[in-house]
Amino acid sequence: MGLKNPLRNAASQLKRPFRSSTQIQMSDAAISAEDGGEKKGFFQKMKSVIPPANERKKLIPLALMFFCILFNYTILRDTKDVLMVTAPKSGAEVIPFIKTYVNLPVAIGFTAMYSKLCDKMDQKQVFYTCTIPFLFFFGAFAWLIFPNTGMLHPHGFCDMLAAALPAGFSAPLSIIRNWSYAIFYVMAEMWGSVVASLLFWSFANEVTTVDEAKKYYPLFGMGANVALIFSGQYVKWVSKMRANLPPGVDPWGVSLKYLMAAIIGGGTTMLGLFKYMQDKVMTDPACIDQEKQQAKKKKKTKMGMRESAKFLMNSPYIRDLATLVISYGMCINIVEVSWKAKLKMAYPDPNAYSSFMGNFSSATGTVTLIMMLLGRTIFEKFGWKKAAMVTPTMIGVTGLAFFALNIFAPTFAPVAAALGTSPLMLAVLVGAAQNILSKSSKYSLFDPCKEMAYIPLDQDSKTKGKAAVDVIGNPLGKSGGSLIQQALIFAVGSLAAATPYLTGILGVLVFFWYKAANSLGDQFEKAMEADAATAAA
Repeated sequence: MGLKNPLRNAASQLKRPFRSSTQIQMSDAAISAEDGGEKKGFFQKMKSVIPPANERKKLIPLALMFFCILFNYTILRDTKDVLMVTAPKSGAEVIPFIKTYVNLPVAIGFTAMYSKLCDKMDQKQVFYTCTIPFLFFFGAFAWLIFPNTGMLHPHGFCDMLAAALPAGFSAPLSIIRNWSYAIFYVMAEMWGSVVASLLFWSFANEVTTVDEAKKYYPLFGMGANVALIFSGQYVKWVSKMRANLPPGVDPWGVSLKYLMAAIIGGGTTMLGLFKYMQDKVMTDPACIDQEKQQAKKKKKTKMGMRESAKFLMNSPYIRDLATLVISYGMCINIVEVSWKAKLKMAYPDPNAYSSFMGNFSSATGTVTLIMMLLGRTIFEKFGWKKAAMVTPTMIGVTGLAFFALNIFAPTFAPVAAALGTSPLMLAVLVGAAQNILSKSSKYSLFDPCKEMAYIPLDQDSKTKGKAAVDVIGNPLGKSGGSLIQQALIFAVGSLAAATPYLTGILGVLVFFWYKAANSLGDQFEKAMEADAATAAA
């Protein structure tokens, strides 16, 4: 093929200054006019950054779909934590066990089921089949399951088992004791993995060209963080409604119905937008190249778990990429669970906990928007390798600061008193800052670095490598930290007692993350040089 890959050209610009955001979004005609030295007026410049009609027709509904999906995910993410952490005889110690023994098997099972669905159905049917059951479950949970948890949850049976088993089994018993909450937790996690990461981005990649993706995908990221702000404030508003409820009414039950009503509303809107895309966009030759669309449907990369593992181990480049993904998942999990344990101590009431998480989500969205604006400057001035080092540095520094605050709590008591707060609340706020900074650097720098690293690879490595990282790297990242915490909880009895050990493990993980990022940076630069030489030949 004689045409140059626009994403390859974009990646090669890491070695020279990026164009301004206005230039990147210009149409070809506008860029040609600028190159010709013609000066444009203000209205002409404004017009040049507006996508043409055929692009607007698909990009606007796509952006709205992404907003709805992320709006829902933020509500679900905050709610699942409230349910499990504040459940009877439960706590943050339960989360590692859910991620490993419930969430991971469900994710693997879904991967197998999804593969079979793709073999038997077209893309539209797969989307509906995978999304509609989520909405039915969340509605049933709020109106049918939660009001009857007193009858459905086997507290007496679990109390009997707890009396006969060692204290280290309290977390697994909490999952059985609050089984409906555990299912909700997994369904909320799967919404992010299935609907946001898999279904939406698969559909977006199908309907957009590479050139359009380069221009507009960063805007999707900014829109997603606007969704974080809106959903966070909605969660906070719902949590405050309990003040006006009459006596005898379960405030958390009412809050849950409002939250799940928003989920159903957002999901229904998403499905309506998807149907519009299928009816009006997918059939429009001005929006979608029908011949290429048919050709894409014939090209499928299938890779089982064993094949993925073999491919991963044989490629240093892909192995380093997977190390980045696994390290992030393990590090954020190790710090986050300890923070949520402190958060439960500070906010034992579900509505107060939910209100705090609403503010947390809004703050995460705001900081991420700022980090996204800074991200381009970081790439422009320092390049890929330095940008890839920001996230492990952020997690390492802030994570170690949070653990130090917990280990040496009496030492920091005078500092907390001088700030007019308690050592517990100081730990909660530092932990919140740690999570906000870590996740904002992940969204604004880690994810772009990861996706950019695939650009100079050959097509086979690009497709199979990404499949290997997704199938193996993501589950290992989520469950690896959980397994470490489980082993320590069984060994020392509690998450708080395991904090000194978690601090050392975090330092080791960050070291290997740095090592992989440095190695991948060198390989990336060599691959870019080879790619540029091939393109010039």
